[in-house]
Amino acid sequence: MSEIRKPVGRGRWLQLAFGVVCMCMIANMQYGWTFFVNPMQERHGWDRAAIQIAFTLFVVTETWLVPIEGYFVDKYGPRIVTLFGGLLCGIAWVMNSYAETLTMLYVAAAIGGTGAGAVYGTCVGNSLKWFPDRRGLAAGITAMGFGAGSALTVVPIQAMIKSQGYEAAFFYFGIGQGLIVMLIALFLRAPAKGQVPDVARVSQSKRDFKPGEMVRTPIFWVMYAMFVMMAAGGLMATAQLGPIAKDFKIADVPVSLLGITLPALTFAATLDRVLNGVTRPFFGWVSDHIGRENTMFISFAIEGLGIYALSQFGENPIAFVLLTGLVFFAWGEIYSLFPATCGDTFGSKYAATNAGLLYTAKGTAALIVPYTSVLTTMTGSWHTVFLVAAGLNILAAFLALFVLKPMRAAYTKAPQANLAPVLAQ
Repeated sequence: MSEIRKPVGRGRWLQLAFGVVCMCMIANMQYGWTFFVNPMQERHGWDRAAIQIAFTLFVVTETWLVPIEGYFVDKYGPRIVTLFGGLLCGIAWVMNSYAETLTMLYVAAAIGGTGAGAVYGTCVGNSLKWFPDRRGLAAGITAMGFGAGSALTVVPIQAMIKSQGYEAAFFYFGIGQGLIVMLIALFLRAPAKGQVPDVARVSQSKRDFKPGEMVRTPIFWVMYAMFVMMAAGGLMATAQLGPIAKDFKIADVPVSLLGITLPALTFAATLDRVLNGVTRPFFGWVSDHIGRENTMFISFAIEGLGIYALSQFGENPIAFVLLTGLVFFAWGEIYSLFPATCGDTFGSKYAATNAGLLYTAKGTAALIVPYTSVLTTMTGSWHTVFLVAAGLNILAAFLALFVLKPMRAAYTKAPQANLAPVLAQ
């Protein structure tokens, strides 16, 4: 009886919605960080680069531990892993609120990264399992929660920092976000066998690759290198948006667009998070129709050009708001395109673990972020940092079209019995 196909209905969309809520709740841990950097520097006198090491530790633990967390998701289901992740996320921000030393800040960052990675990896992996027919869209909608989830709290967090101090913002938002994740976790589940469709427009593997098999293939490492190239520039913008605006002397300059007037940094941060969320299902949906690599080329090229334009015109407040919006719009889709491509290439059974292994590329890219502050200090401006980031994005765009695409085409055209030899070439 367990082999009988169960109907595909609204249940999987409800599971997708649960995942989105969880992602929204952990979004501030990355995208809200930039608002705390300057207040912490002013409060304690810590060096900016030293503070940003905490951001790097967060991203490294958020990404590099996902394969382990994904293993538990594949083996035991999404509920227990998400409960654990929500608890750690709450603890981390409460610790941040009491941190009087950089050491405590770093420990909290590692705890928060572990928790956020557990939630992120679980929700993305679960969406890949529930939607094999629409992986780009499903991964995009899920990742949208992480990209845009902090948009509604930009103004409240900034207001609380100004009125009650950054410590209060860490404390109350940490507790609230952690509790909501733990509550939603109780309703998460993986699909039963035969409960999801198996038809898709894009080419997909007919068998499931174990993690050990996957990491022995050249295709995985090409995707990994591209992911690092793309993630580096976006993470730099995420972590350094506040300092960049401050150095450009435009952070508090009023900007009026679409009948709304806000300080340039607040406006940029709000718009960036909305566009960073919208892009994920949009480009995911596009990739379901025109192919993953074609979509990568378009979006990655836009990202590179956007970062270069920001280096040239970013000191204008209006240009700063619009161009950072473009940069985030062309960057956020990596969190839908790469998981979807991974699922297409290596199958659904080990989707959480395999996508988690690829997601560690974000942690590798995060190691570059502290050096952006150092490079800026050495050169006296952000210009060199922007040029390097733009160059990496353009390179990734050409790799998608001229390296990854033919590799995957050769793989998908090979007889299914001979997939492993083709991948190993």
